[in-house]
Amino acid sequence: MGVRQFRNGTALAVGALFCVVTAASAAEKEAEESESRSLRVSLDEVVVSGSREATALSETPVSIGVINQAALDRDKPKTMGDVLNRIAGVSWNDLGNEQHSMGIRQPNSTNSVYQYLEDGIPIRPLGVFNHNSLNELNLSGSETVEVVKGPASSLYGSNAVGGAVNFLTAKPSTDTVVSVGARRDGVNGFERYDSTLSDSFGDFGFRVGHYSSRRDQNNWQEYSYGEKDNVTARGDYALTDTMALRATFVYTNLDSAMTGSVFENDYRNNASKSINTFTYRRDKTMRANLAWEFVPFDGGKTTLTGFWRKNDHGQTPSYTIRTCDNDPNPAPGQVGTGVCGTINNNHVDSLGLDAKHVQEFDWWTARLIGGAYLDATDNPYVSDNLVVTRDPVTGRNLSYFVDNARIANGVRDYQTDILNYAPFFQVELSPLAALRIVIGGRYDAIDYEFTNNLNSASVGNASTGAPNETRHFSHFSPKLGATYSFTRGISAYVNASEGFTAPDVSQLYGQTGIPDLRPATYRNYEVGMRLAFFDGALKFDSAVYRLQGEDTIVSYTIAPGNSENRNAGRTRSQGVEFGATFDSDRIDARLGLATASHKFVEYRVSSTLDYSGNKMPQAPSLITAEVGIRPMSGLRVAVEGIRQGAYWMNNANTVEYDGHTLLNIRGLYDLKVWGQDWSLWLQGRNLTNELYSDSSSSSYSGVGAYTPNTQNQYTPGAPRSVMIGFTYKFEAK
Repeated sequence: MGVRQFRNGTALAVGALFCVVTAASAAEKEAEESESRSLRVSLDEVVVSGSREATALSETPVSIGVINQAALDRDKPKTMGDVLNRIAGVSWNDLGNEQHSMGIRQPNSTNSVYQYLEDGIPIRPLGVFNHNSLNELNLSGSETVEVVKGPASSLYGSNAVGGAVNFLTAKPSTDTVVSVGARRDGVNGFERYDSTLSDSFGDFGFRVGHYSSRRDQNNWQEYSYGEKDNVTARGDYALTDTMALRATFVYTNLDSAMTGSVFENDYRNNASKSINTFTYRRDKTMRANLAWEFVPFDGGKTTLTGFWRKNDHGQTPSYTIRTCDNDPNPAPGQVGTGVCGTINNNHVDSLGLDAKHVQEFDWWTARLIGGAYLDATDNPYVSDNLVVTRDPVTGRNLSYFVDNARIANGVRDYQTDILNYAPFFQVELSPLAALRIVIGGRYDAIDYEFTNNLNSASVGNASTGAPNETRHFSHFSPKLGATYSFTRGISAYVNASEGFTAPDVSQLYGQTGIPDLRPATYRNYEVGMRLAFFDGALKFDSAVYRLQGEDTIVSYTIAPGNSENRNAGRTRSQGVEFGATFDSDRIDARLGLATASHKFVEYRVSSTLDYSGNKMPQAPSLITAEVGIRPMSGLRVAVEGIRQGAYWMNNANTVEYDGHTLLNIRGLYDLKVWGQDWSLWLQGRNLTNELYSDSSSSSYSGVGAYTPNTQNQYTPGAPRSVMIGFTYKFEAK
């Protein structure tokens, strides 16, 4: 059955019935928790992403980083990196105007090895990953961010290899809450406005969180405007004591310049320069979820979540502008005398259902989690070729026009229908008082129904893409882990899990060639320990891991703006993550440390080029530290240091970025004016005004002439800047 027929049928209703797991009826639970369970629940933090159900962190055999609402309210993050980079082992790289790349137990890259979720539901369908997807999330509508580090495919499916990032929407307040805020950063030409409205009426509560940001051209960087409007609305309704509904709606409208990177000479001497004057990214996204939660029988809870997505992504990407042959009448032997680019639109329209049942048992305090996930998506894509006019003196790209006839390769007009269906389960039990064992697995099936709308598609070639076809991928992802609580403040865990990532639609059909890609699989082994002292005021969290990949899908850069996807054979990532936090009445501190080795175990590019044994590029060590003091009531001042280590910029390990160190400061003053709550705050970034790059790469293969100013590319970081802001909050008592 094709996806189109599926969407018109009743398979969603069938999926709802499939998920209800009725393994056995549980006897009536005792009124009080047993002493053995009390021993295991030693660390006070509760997470939901490790098992898709509220679970004590000490019973979760996987490394999870958590940023709670108190930290979000206090630190007033400007970018997603201000949130995620607090977690040891997480590296969010700023590519400008909320565009970004990510590194979690993988090198920093734009690869589809992460799963981004909201309330446990993927914000994008399988097969349509984009490294900028986090710009579709709204921190003003979130109360907690949880990051599962390492493969989580047993619960979340394909792409959850390096990790899964789950944003939990903020619950409605019991009383009326209204807040507004504003901030301004003159150096970056950035301003942002926030607002929140929340209240409850009997059994119904709602919350609306909004923010709008603007970046004008009056800032340190050329051609870098950006606009974003984001709204998250949530409503909760308690139907009965054992039945509830939760509805969420998210809207995002992003319009931003795609500044692009600069070459070596400009980075060293004129980092504010942009060679682009027209490249852009425009994203309009909407998501809606409706969750029905009820208790079908004692000890059980079923949650059925229907979801809908409608996304439209248009761009003239800076990274596709390149030197090429675009002359319709080239001279004999003429090579690379023109400049080319692309303009494209990628649309997503999805319907799906996530169905889950949780059953508690008295024996061994066991718990069974089971269910199924179904996701049907229409994904049309159009791409046209551009002839670009470049200033020969400055190197700037000034204008363009569409000309598919002049440029031979790269025209695309296709439709891909995607069907992803996956049953999953997880069993948790405690045969000993302090021991918790977790066994789980998920079987994912992915169907692509590809229709090429171009006339010459019947033969398939580099110019027009693949012929019409269907493809099927499937994989079972197992997981086995255990936690052991030595005391109420000391907990250790071991974990073995498998992750995989199926080729994306763009990896299969979007390039100038037609790659024959295989799914990549990853086997993960890790050991971790969590310590808590002084009633949880001082905490340590550490992990040692090894992640072995086979058929890793990499983007191989042939020349700037020209790349193709390949399976890289075998890779190995192994490292250490360490996090520490301290919080007292007057002082708080945090430390995050991550160091790792990422290698190509086997990667033969051609018969003459072999990167086997080389380190993977863009894989730095990372240290973040912050110390805050509260010298008086309502006032907090904090200093933050970030050290990013050196890393290779190319696969040949011949071009290196030296790394950088940044120093930031935050100040927050909470006060009451005429009985009303106000917050005034200031943030200083890059106080030493260091020249640094958020992302650095080189297309030099290690063979032939090395020309830094045409092969090395950098995304310059912002110079020293200061942001000021305020927040007003009214709360009815």
